[in-house]
Amino acid sequence: MGHSNLAFSHFLKHLKFQDMASQQLVAPKLKNVNMRDKRTSPQSDDSALLRQIRETHSPGRSHSVDVNQILQVIEEIFHRATHSTAVVLAGTRELADTVEDRTTLPSVDVLFHGLSYLIQKIYCEISCQCSGGGDVHATTMELLRTLSNYSWEAKVVLTLAAFAVYHGEFWLVAQLCTTDPLAKSVAILKQLSDMVEHAASVKPQIEAIDNLITAVTNVTKSIVVCSEMVKLQSHYISEDTPPLSIALAHIPAAAYWVIRGILASASHIAILAGSRHEYIASTTEVWELSSLAHKLKNIHDHLTSELENCRQYIVAKRYDEDYETLRRLFQGLHLDNLKNLRALISHKDDAQPLQIGTTRYSLEVLRRRHVLLLITDLSLSNEEIVILDHIYKQQQNRAEVEYGIVWLPVVDATTWDEAKRFRFEELKSKMPWYAVHDPQIIEPPVIKFIRNDWHFDKKMIIVSLDPQGRVSSLNAVHMLWVWGNVAFPFTDEKEQVLWNAESWRLQLVANGIDPIILDWIEKGKYICLYGGDDLEWIRKFTVRAKVVAGLAGISLELLYVGRSTATRERIRKVNKVIETENLSRFWPDYTSNWFFWSRMDSMRCSKAKHHRTVENDEILKEVMTLLSYDGSDQGWVMVWRGSNETARANGQLTLHTLDEFEAWKNKAAESGFVPTLSDELKRRHKPQHCTRLIIPGFGPDIPDRVECAECGSEMEKFFMFRCCTD
Repeated sequence: MGHSNLAFSHFLKHLKFQDMASQQLVAPKLKNVNMRDKRTSPQSDDSALLRQIRETHSPGRSHSVDVNQILQVIEEIFHRATHSTAVVLAGTRELADTVEDRTTLPSVDVLFHGLSYLIQKIYCEISCQCSGGGDVHATTMELLRTLSNYSWEAKVVLTLAAFAVYHGEFWLVAQLCTTDPLAKSVAILKQLSDMVEHAASVKPQIEAIDNLITAVTNVTKSIVVCSEMVKLQSHYISEDTPPLSIALAHIPAAAYWVIRGILASASHIAILAGSRHEYIASTTEVWELSSLAHKLKNIHDHLTSELENCRQYIVAKRYDEDYETLRRLFQGLHLDNLKNLRALISHKDDAQPLQIGTTRYSLEVLRRRHVLLLITDLSLSNEEIVILDHIYKQQQNRAEVEYGIVWLPVVDATTWDEAKRFRFEELKSKMPWYAVHDPQIIEPPVIKFIRNDWHFDKKMIIVSLDPQGRVSSLNAVHMLWVWGNVAFPFTDEKEQVLWNAESWRLQLVANGIDPIILDWIEKGKYICLYGGDDLEWIRKFTVRAKVVAGLAGISLELLYVGRSTATRERIRKVNKVIETENLSRFWPDYTSNWFFWSRMDSMRCSKAKHHRTVENDEILKEVMTLLSYDGSDQGWVMVWRGSNETARANGQLTLHTLDEFEAWKNKAAESGFVPTLSDELKRRHKPQHCTRLIIPGFGPDIPDRVECAECGSEMEKFFMFRCCTD
């Protein structure tokens, strides 16, 4: 078949109605059977044929037909006929009693009211075509004219229903003729006896007919789906909007070929009915049926593709609509928070979308409560869970603090697999607060809203909602990290009030990490925090610091706080050396090191949110300096006495200044150790090794301008992408 493999995307423009297969598909040339077309169908002009097809259609006076219910009956007939075919081909006496009855219609009489006569009329047309060998094209067009007032989907379904009667009668008699006297007599008159006795000889033709029927049915279903899309989805897509307009343009030609496929199937069934036992289906006959089945499969594939494009278009439109609804919802006023929470979390009929452990909960448990929405992907770290867990459980110590946390994991449904499912369950098992029981109940419009309006992009955020469901902070994680539950009810206004009351003090730097620091402050000890991961410098500095403390007669506590860019393994190695050589105190738990630096970054982000800069905010200036020190490779030192008396510098400068302690020893005794150290560090400061500053995050988290902590020059800005294994 020269053009049988043409994709249906070229069907309307390039369908070749004059090729050999198209002329023979439904009128095969068989010996001793008068099944030829009596004249050549007028198929020379594709557009002319399509125009003829469309001219048969008069939808203005269209009748209503429940095509889906009729299709259900048709498919039941084909299903049982297939079983009958197997019985006949196997040569057994088994009946089809064991085949489940799948026809569950409420009222068959109502369904076929007024249609039985029409189906019988089409049945007669099909029978006449099979027995008289008429022009298949002419018969197809005549059937289309007979059904002119019906929709395209009704035309093909009613024609298929008439054929299902024809097909069902054939196989009903064929199956029963060996056991039922009435069926046997009918089989003799229909000349079915030989075919039943020698069914194996026509097995290839029977299989080819079945394949063609399957192809016809599939295209019919696609036409029905297309029509339903027009009726049911008009809110999202109109008939003149691609891709629906493209799919609809194919329907007339598809309907034409469905009817031709039906006539071809019926013609070959008629051949089987009149065949003798010596008859063997020719390769040409089987090829002709297979070619038409292939053509219809191409049509079905193309319609399926266009319908999938329509579905994607509709889904995108619905998602856009749901997204805008979400935006309006969070801009409005409500009596409580349930409406907003349901829009975010509750998946259609899911009455209990939340879970703690193995217990499921409805959203009612959050009604009129302050709610923190923990929004992350599956890369949420154990440290983040541990710290949040510590803060969450402390609320029971404050009567005025009461809130709930809900974890909303943002995942990509297209890459969801068992490994990700396992990771989700693993993280959820560590949380004492609510979590959605399945990440996939969070629908794409919600994820779009979270990303676009709440600015989530991989890095964890905690959105604070008040009891009415209004957003009180787009990201409360920074105030939680800096002040814990003191920041309740976690509003941007509360955050600003807390900053207004703050100063650069040791309690701010180390709040909630190590209680012993507060004890040192109360005892009036000198406290030295230092960081970096250069073991040679750490050894030299700690040894020299202890010597200087002894010479100065002060009680000095040294505490190693790690480095933000160092790996867990690197921190563990440094801690081991410090412990073995008794160099200083350290935090054995990596979480404390992580939290120290996360709090520093949270201070930076929180200040940036309130539009503070290093030029007008002393706390931010100190934070940026400390983060810059951490970004360099030379270590750093920060010495405190009490809450506010402090001195800091990079590691090499501090070591050099301590080495020259004898030069400023007397001044330290007179003016105080920390103020004198600060003056000496500033006096000796000569920028040689400038710093680098690594800031995680994006957008508003990144300041426009940063000064070097060493030389004061404006630093260049670069982008860095780092993998989790880097």
